Amino acid sequence: MNDPDHTEDFKLDLERRPRRIRRTQALRALTQESWLRREDLIAPLFVIDGDGPKEPVGSMPGVFRRSVKDLVQECRELAEVGVRAVALFPSIDPSLKDDVGSEAGNPDGLVLRTVKAIKNSVPEIAVITDAALDPYTSHGHDGVLNAAGDYVLNDETVERLCQMAVHQAIAGVDIVAPSDMMDGR
Repeated sequence: MNDPDHTEDFKLDLERRPRRIRRTQALRALTQESWLRREDLIAPLFVIDGDGPKEPVGSMPGVFRRSVKDLVQECRELAEVGVRAVALFPSIDPSLKDDVGSEAGNPDGLVLRTVKAIKNSVPEIAVITDAALDPYTSHGHDGVLNAAGDYVLNDETVERLCQMAVHQAIAGVDIVAPSDMMDGR
């Protein structure tokens, strides 16, 4: 019994023994539950205003913030290789930020211009936007703060997020993905 290879008296009490259906690639393909294809991927794209050169995102090596024009070209390239969706994340000029994220409601704002440009040039690609205030607020919180600046005001934030989502829908976005954690939105 001290032999580690001794299995004579050992038997697993298993209801199923699925190993037989994993024996070959053909069987695995027939029985696998999930498929991950390039068509399932969503490319995160980071957009900046202006026509300047791309800017590296310091916390993500190999990832860049790009102009609207460059993002449209990137969307074309992504569509050519089978990626069907992109998610936009803006880098808002600090001069446009304020305590309540007013720029988020600008009908000519960066995200909305980007959505329109992508949908006009690469209509087959799905565009996802984030209904979130953190890119637009001077304090960086994802909501409107009280006067003391120490508490996010839920209802005021939800109202602003709703306005933002409507503007995004009018611009032609395919999916509005709210990343905030507000109640009632």
